[in-house]
Amino acid sequence: MNETISPHALDDTFGDGAQSLTPVSTGNRIDTLDFIRGLAVMGILAANIVAFGQPFEAYMYPAAFQTDPGDPGGWMWIAQFVLVDGKMRGLFTLLFGAGMYLFMEKAWARGATRGLQAWRLAILMAFGMTHFFLIWAGDILFYYALFGFVALACLKWSVRTQLVAGLAGYIIGALLIGGSLSMPWLIVDTPFGQSSPDLVEQRADMIDQIDGALAHGAVPNATIASGDYAALVTHRVTEQWYEPLGNALLFGFETLPLMLIGIALYRLGFFSGAFDRAKMVRWGWIGTIAGGLAHLGIGLAVKTYGFSYYSTLAGFVAWSTLPRLWMVVGLAALLVAYAPSATGWLGERVRAAGRAAFTNYLGTSVVMMFVFHGWALGLFGQLNRPQLYIVVVLAWVLMLAWSKPWLDRYRYGPLEWLWRCLTYRTLFPLKK
Repeated sequence: MNETISPHALDDTFGDGAQSLTPVSTGNRIDTLDFIRGLAVMGILAANIVAFGQPFEAYMYPAAFQTDPGDPGGWMWIAQFVLVDGKMRGLFTLLFGAGMYLFMEKAWARGATRGLQAWRLAILMAFGMTHFFLIWAGDILFYYALFGFVALACLKWSVRTQLVAGLAGYIIGALLIGGSLSMPWLIVDTPFGQSSPDLVEQRADMIDQIDGALAHGAVPNATIASGDYAALVTHRVTEQWYEPLGNALLFGFETLPLMLIGIALYRLGFFSGAFDRAKMVRWGWIGTIAGGLAHLGIGLAVKTYGFSYYSTLAGFVAWSTLPRLWMVVGLAALLVAYAPSATGWLGERVRAAGRAAFTNYLGTSVVMMFVFHGWALGLFGQLNRPQLYIVVVLAWVLMLAWSKPWLDRYRYGPLEWLWRCLTYRTLFPLKK
């Protein structure tokens, strides 16, 4: 049995392509973090598929589909909202924090400083900008790197301080965002918006803003559908350049706190089997079920308002934030507890997908370009929700099919290797 960290341990959320943490439970060398990361990178595609194949606004707002959504009653919307949306990103963010601390443990042991991690985050930010401008506008790498710099300054805080700051920051952010994004819903979708002349005027303005928000994506949608790649990139550079910062501000209230929580949990031994397994399972199920039921209630509430623009926005970004934390931590606990038993062929392939998660994350965006852009298959705006899920399953098959054979022959995933070489300014051997 081996509880140590291997020489090529996890460098960050996306891994370096080699085995990382090796917890003890079954006597086998099971990489818990890679297993969770593999499931998360697969789940992120399921969350993002609508934004790949339809206008971005359709991710939350079903009426933005350019075809019939194929979802009578909105039950698939609700199922994705309950089971997937935000949870995979949350797991990734926890792992990002854990990975930052693990990377620095190794760096400190070699006499390095946090400057090495800062350089690595700068490279990640460059990857994120490339992803945003040249591949897909739904990038998360930029703001992971941005808030990673802040988390880097907090690495030497005590575990208690990191955990308290993370939880407090998350709750305060959830309350602030919840209040601000609930107000448009109250004004537009409830009688409150007709209770005074001022509110009636605000209501009319907010309804007009819906058309403006949907029109915002008209040019990129048209260029994706037509296959005019040069026009798409030009539009992103000239008209959408500020969006990475806007996304960082929108999601920062949960990203930085979750990173701090991930750091604290790693230091407490959460990911390495230090916690009592029975308690992990019990509290994991409690958090997952309670959070899932709260999400279901929110989804049903949104359904009663006809999946309106402001009710879906409030449901996604405001109301679900606190129960999402319960689910993210609960799912993490369950995956840590059950990962050691995932020793079959599927578990090994999921783990390999996690070891190459960086390549799988960016590679998926490239594959989706070939599926949806007009210069390739040209399916943008043509597939309904069930058909988009078929694309997800096929992409999962591809992800699981290539990752393990590649890592059987090579030390790292392709982008993991490139990132590692850039970080250390050294050309590492790739082939085993």
